[in-house]
Amino acid sequence: MHPKALLDSAAELVGLVLRLDHPADAVVSRYFREHRALGPRERAVLAETAYAVLRHKLRLEFLARSGSGARERRLAILGWATSLDEQARRNPAHPTAKGERDFLKSALLEPERRWLDACDAVRDDELLPPHRHNLPDWLAQALQAAVGEEFDALAHSLLESAPLDLRVNTQQAKREAVQRELAAAGVHAEPTPWSPWGLRVQGKPALNRLDVFTRGAVEVQDEGSQLLALLTDAHRGEMVVDFCAGAGGKTLALGAAMRNTGRLYAFDTSSHRLEALKPRLARSGLSNVHPAALAHERDERVKRLAGKIDRVLVDAPCSGLGTLRRNPDLKWRQTPADVAELTAKQTAILESAARLPKPGGRLVFATCSLLADENEAIAQAFTAHHPDFTPLPAREVLEGLKVPGAAALCSPDGLYLRLWPHRHHTDAFFAALWQRR
Repeated sequence: MHPKALLDSAAELVGLVLRLDHPADAVVSRYFREHRALGPRERAVLAETAYAVLRHKLRLEFLARSGSGARERRLAILGWATSLDEQARRNPAHPTAKGERDFLKSALLEPERRWLDACDAVRDDELLPPHRHNLPDWLAQALQAAVGEEFDALAHSLLESAPLDLRVNTQQAKREAVQRELAAAGVHAEPTPWSPWGLRVQGKPALNRLDVFTRGAVEVQDEGSQLLALLTDAHRGEMVVDFCAGAGGKTLALGAAMRNTGRLYAFDTSSHRLEALKPRLARSGLSNVHPAALAHERDERVKRLAGKIDRVLVDAPCSGLGTLRRNPDLKWRQTPADVAELTAKQTAILESAARLPKPGGRLVFATCSLLADENEAIAQAFTAHHPDFTPLPAREVLEGLKVPGAAALCSPDGLYLRLWPHRHHTDAFFAALWQRR
């Protein structure tokens, strides 16, 4: 595609994602379906440009004011340039970095080239804090209160793209063998530092074309999400419930940990999300998983299993703000009112799931949120109102599972799992654990 036509498409897509009326990944996917003539390179440029605009929205909107022409075009130019800068930082030795910048500039008018050069010359220390951290005020204030002097490091980490983590399906293969197989296919991967099942891949290879993926030996899953399944500590022959299973990433990890024995219920109120589990389940080779769509958290099936379950994982619906590296639109689409509504839902779901564990059974509550309101506040309130549940320190559980450096993964008191992108290079995850008396 001619660079000028590609820039026009980028401006169109930027305008669509900035409406913020649908998740950005859905908007991008729909755009590609409607423009099937786009090749892999064009799709990569368009997606990276749109996501760069969402990540750096406040800074790019500030810089765009100094330009002329349509707003979406100015933002697309800046977003495209920013995405190239990010790629160059991730891979300084990339041989085509200068060529990519020249390709972008060939799409510009001469005044636009001079304007882009002037924008490139603006240093971070010349910008106001919101233009550096690119967070809405309410979220910036909440995170500053949570991490104090680490705020700048956290905010910077949220502007980066997330790494690609894989979970090895231990029912099919060992991690070392999968690592060698990936290397033979030209994909470099290193063991994740904490999850015994994880591999971190360099770049963004087309994994779905590799045999190691199509036969179910690996699944894409952030290391933090793998640790939630590890904390649940499901064993052979047990009865286990993944209460908010969604597309089943943690369900599959639990099923493999159970060595394909026992009975693993994958519950969710969305049959659509559970449909996404079916092809993954078929690849995995697991036969101990039983998906079931619930009408609501008080569904009759929950009542029938009350007091019979060994392990219950509640990865509750949340703001998703811990995944901003993957879903930067969330920071512009979520509001404090949304969070308040979600905390009420999380409390109700946890209350319902708490009926399931048998005496001695384990209950795990988790979110992928950065916010204390969705994490510690929910866990503390549950403990205060349920004397029949004893809190289990996450640090002790991780140490018992021989996870290296367990203390660094937890809150200072060791009670909760608390993962932060700037510290752990995972998505932000929280988990609290209890044992029923």
